[in-house]
Amino acid sequence: MNYNYYIPKDPVTRNIIHSIWQVDHFTFFDKEYIMPKGIVEIIFNFSDSSPIIAQLSNSKYRLPNCFINGFNTAPIQLQLPRHQTFLGILFQPLAVRKIFGSHAAEFSDITVDLTLLDTGFHSLWHQLAEQENFNNRVSILLNWAKRNFIEWRPQEQLINNFLYAVNQHNLSVKELANSLCYSPRHLSRKIFEATRMNTEEILLYKKYLHAIHLIHHTDLPLTAIAYQCQFSDQSHFIKSFKAYTTITPGEYKRNKSSVKGHLYKDVR
Repeated sequence: MNYNYYIPKDPVTRNIIHSIWQVDHFTFFDKEYIMPKGIVEIIFNFSDSSPIIAQLSNSKYRLPNCFINGFNTAPIQLQLPRHQTFLGILFQPLAVRKIFGSHAAEFSDITVDLTLLDTGFHSLWHQLAEQENFNNRVSILLNWAKRNFIEWRPQEQLINNFLYAVNQHNLSVKELANSLCYSPRHLSRKIFEATRMNTEEILLYKKYLHAIHLIHHTDLPLTAIAYQCQFSDQSHFIKSFKAYTTITPGEYKRNKSSVKGHLYKDVR
């Protein structure tokens, strides 16, 4: 698998883009299952094949050439082409509202053709498709981000940082609100606008995300992972994990791939 990853260094760019990635490879599998990852993502599809079919929350989509997807609470199933080329941007969650005029929560558990929100993405897709390598595509996206300058208030930046952090799931609602300098009610509204979850729900969701991270990157037993992620007991861990992924932590551990949160099935 040819996989590239870039984290912007310029603070102006980082106010919009968290990171950029690209995958370009031939696959021996027919299906890919992508677990909820707790991110807002814009994806450019350069795969030279028939339309890619995706299923999310019992709805099927033909993936457009450029689409946006928000915080998911269910896995995505892709019918993979033999050759797959995707370029992705992890967006700062609150930046979606400032750039596209819609809260990121509106794109949770669905994929939306980005050209319907901004027709300029037609030409941006073509400009990116003409490039021969990842670095050239990154340069184009960085220039695009600089033209869409955003200046965050400190509280807003704290929320962006919290949503993508791998910790802070062990706080109470009141403790989290204090750490982010919001009242509990105001924080819940801001979190909902970004994720379509209230504060209590996002804290449970982040426990699940931390569990995925530990299963993927450590050899800890599942009982230890449940404890580290602050689940009340093993039963609560399994029930919560399965609610987001439709599989148990043990099933994910046995079938995990080299890419966190991705499972591959049905060899061609």
